[in-house]
Amino acid sequence: MSSSTVDVSVLGPVLNEGRTIHEVVGAMTRQRIDGTVEFIFADGGSTDDTKAKLEQLARADPRIRVLENRRRGVASGLNVCLGAARGKYVARMDGHALYPATYLRDGIERLERARDGTADGSVAWVAGPQIPEPRGRVAAAIAAALGTRLGQGGSRRWQGASRTAQEYELDTGVFCGVWRREDLITKGGWDEDWRCNEDSELAARFHDVGQRIVCMPMMAARYIPRGSFPALWQQYLSYGIYRAKTARRHPRSLRRSAVLPPLLVLNAAASLLAPASLRRLPRAGLAAYAGALSVATAQAARQKEGPTDVVDLLVAAALLTMHLANGVGFLIGCARWGVPWRALSHVAGGGGEYMPYRGPVHAPSLQPGRG
Repeated sequence: MSSSTVDVSVLGPVLNEGRTIHEVVGAMTRQRIDGTVEFIFADGGSTDDTKAKLEQLARADPRIRVLENRRRGVASGLNVCLGAARGKYVARMDGHALYPATYLRDGIERLERARDGTADGSVAWVAGPQIPEPRGRVAAAIAAALGTRLGQGGSRRWQGASRTAQEYELDTGVFCGVWRREDLITKGGWDEDWRCNEDSELAARFHDVGQRIVCMPMMAARYIPRGSFPALWQQYLSYGIYRAKTARRHPRSLRRSAVLPPLLVLNAAASLLAPASLRRLPRAGLAAYAGALSVATAQAARQKEGPTDVVDLLVAAALLTMHLANGVGFLIGCARWGVPWRALSHVAGGGGEYMPYRGPVHAPSLQPGRG
């Protein structure tokens, strides 16, 4: 395919996705769109058969290309794909999610409406919500936890954020999406200093220049949650670490709800380590959290089959894992990069002039036109 004949490039960073890669790529290649599509995968050094399976698929489908992601991170993998992309539009599709057959078409049509004046021209990023699709008992508990407000943490990227609107606004809580390639190149791609939370950091740069991000329920993707509590802990620990880093660079990106997990961790520590005379208040805070946890687990249990006490226990364990891991991670991020005081001041309602980030973007894997 020449660059003039490719309408959209799908970017797919992958690492050890061998168990589901055939199913995921099959869903990708069944996209219904009037135009040409290429699928670019950047393998981050998988130790399973992910790369071999992708190369086999590429031999059968010339639209598929498999590249090497030497830096191994998600952001670097996205930049490798973006540098090789030949489409006017690009879309991110992850290896642990299944996308509707009209995902690309719906996203591109929305961007086209923004450009031709029939819709607000400031829309530059179109995404869909996440629908957890569990594979196993623990994953089912995690999916149930993500169906509660306590599990969603104020993010609107999850299914159910809006049940009536055809589209709604997103802040920096995003999941994949469709863009004009020129927009991503102009912004320097994904910052590879972000091992996690890379889409949120990029979203903040879009907001900084007045561009909008919208979520369209029709583009909902089925997301496969982690299958064990250790994997969930590591996932949310990384989220917390890099949420603190994002808040340092983009103070307005921090939600009030994002401050609650580190407060929970500090509260728990104070209830154990503070002088006896000062433990009453943090313990009251823990009691309030326990009450909220009970309400959320009861809500989730009513929607699930099986023994209620077992569902309650697993969902409560999932929520507690998410919150503690996220809180510990945020505190680690503060220790590593400094406390995001301006972000905390913004959350607390403090004033002051906001200065959008205008510094460099570290993207050594992005080499436009190399494909």
